[in-house]
Amino acid sequence: MALAAAAVLLASTGCFAQGVASDLQSGHELSARLCANCHVVNGTPSAAVSTDVPSFSVIAGRPDATPERIAGRIIIPHPAMPGVSLTAAEIRDIVAYITSLRRSN
Repeated sequence: MALAAAAVLLASTGCFAQGVASDLQSGHELSARLCANCHVVNGTPSAAVSTDVPSFSVIAGRPDATPERIAGRIIIPHPAMPGVSLTAAEIRDIVAYITSLRRSN
């Protein structure tokens, strides 16, 4: 299982490095459907969320929040995160949406 996840991670991060196009709208829609039960996706919660779960804008603002790291957290999730089967393109779209929330300083 871990080997398969690592293979997917390497394949998906390769896509980030090669500049494969992502779809922000798809990433937003997937996030709203799959992630909004725990994370604040749009700036306002769609349901009661735990204060221990960072919003997507907080995740995007972290200094170490590279597309590869964010993808890694989706592919090999922390224990409280439900396992959701996503394609490499869906992961790329969600990561693109999250990184689009990064504030430029």
